Amino acid sequence: MSITRVPAVTATCTYTPDNMRAAVLFAVTACCLGVLLPTAAGAAGASQAEKPLAQTDGVLQLTKANFNRALKKHTQLLVHFYAPLSGDGQRVTAAFQGAAAELQGSGVTLGSVDVSKEKELAKQLNATAPPPIRLYLDGDKDKAVACPVPKNAASILTWLKRRTGSAADLLTDFSQSNGSEELLVVGFFKELASDYADVLYAAAVDLPDVSFAVTLNEELISKYDITHDVVLLLNKSRVVEAYKMLPETSKGELIAFITVYQMEPVTEYDGQTAGQILSAPVLNHALLFIRKSSEDFQEIHSAFHSAAQSFRLKVLFVMVNVEEPRNGRLLEYFRVREGEAPLIRLVNLTDHVTYNLPSDKFDTKTIETFCQTYLEGKAAPKMQSEPIPEGWDTQPVKQLVGVTLEKVVFNPDKTVFVLLYLPYSQKSRALFPLWEELAKAVEDREDVVIARIDASANDINLSMYGSYPALRLFPALYAERVVDYTGKQAVKDLVKFLDKEMEKAKKYRVKVKGFL
Repeated sequence: MSITRVPAVTATCTYTPDNMRAAVLFAVTACCLGVLLPTAAGAAGASQAEKPLAQTDGVLQLTKANFNRALKKHTQLLVHFYAPLSGDGQRVTAAFQGAAAELQGSGVTLGSVDVSKEKELAKQLNATAPPPIRLYLDGDKDKAVACPVPKNAASILTWLKRRTGSAADLLTDFSQSNGSEELLVVGFFKELASDYADVLYAAAVDLPDVSFAVTLNEELISKYDITHDVVLLLNKSRVVEAYKMLPETSKGELIAFITVYQMEPVTEYDGQTAGQILSAPVLNHALLFIRKSSEDFQEIHSAFHSAAQSFRLKVLFVMVNVEEPRNGRLLEYFRVREGEAPLIRLVNLTDHVTYNLPSDKFDTKTIETFCQTYLEGKAAPKMQSEPIPEGWDTQPVKQLVGVTLEKVVFNPDKTVFVLLYLPYSQKSRALFPLWEELAKAVEDREDVVIARIDASANDINLSMYGSYPALRLFPALYAERVVDYTGKQAVKDLVKFLDKEMEKAKKYRVKVKGFL
């Protein structure tokens, strides 16, 4: 993107007394260090302290052993935390290496950390999860600045430029636009020195792949038939959507608006859009699983598209072609078979609870009603169950599934202790031996059942909240009650908790019986 200065606006670089004092102190300190260090001692220390950090193509190869030294040496250290076998990681690595070539000789130093090898370092820096690129300033490793996931090298360069500039310097004047941009975000303001312009600029910093512009031109404001303090999304000069800025408008709200409306009302899931979908600020997703070759595809897709218009910024509408082999992992995750299509599911990316469209009709009104019911919290979650395993109740630890869970745990004559686990979680699997020990410890107690259930394969109301693994006790009552266990993971503590809750349940049963 070409960045030019807004006409008739004077940009000034302001230094606060603190900034000036810091700059002077830095210069004086540097001079003193260079002059006052003893020559012999300095030469001896330099052989170790000044040993060059390993680098490849201008990118420092950082490890636990040299990370702190790199922080101290470089006031602006941009670090990419990557996993070599990750598809997204390879794309970001290519962008990062491209940026490194452009930033040679600048004040920004680039480094990379292979998290598959430097696991302890990644854990210390809390870098086992996104964002993959972080900027460390002045040696402070606790306050890294997150860089938006880049599409290419230009994304990183633009982000670095925007975050150090001013709104007047880095927002293009709309009158200079040729109208060819696929997406252009334009702020129509009364004056640039305003809170509204500051919010727009803050959003521009976090969206380096989007072009931004501003205008004070009254003729242009009249041309688009809008008022002042409005942000327009334009696609080749065509208005996509308008957003009226309010005093309470935050950067996050504006980013959500831009991010959502730069996408189509319905986005087809594929390798190129997956990252955009998963990183969208809208966490409620409506997924249409369908065969694009089916005779009713156009009719259903049209209804889905029409419904999407009513829920922008509330629900993200995504179409998944079940005939596409590369979508196999997504179908496996949602346990959708090609023969089940078409079907629509709603899911929230926070709790991952899924909801099925409770109808075989796929018209606009039915889809809209489903989405509205979901947003109001009135929709019933999808119930999913594995097949009942043979001999599931003959082992010390009973293996429950969705269809057997409620019958077992709500038996009024049994107290049931359940481990809800994820089979692919090491933390979950680590509890299996403990659960076997607990079952052995209470094997002579006929009124106690020790069980477990795969929470990823069985969508049940009891497992929709909280994280996994989870330990939950269902006391023997004539009522549905569940108690979470959060104590020590030791058999004696589990038994103590079990006995305490059973005693409470016994008293409650006597009390209830007295009222009957």
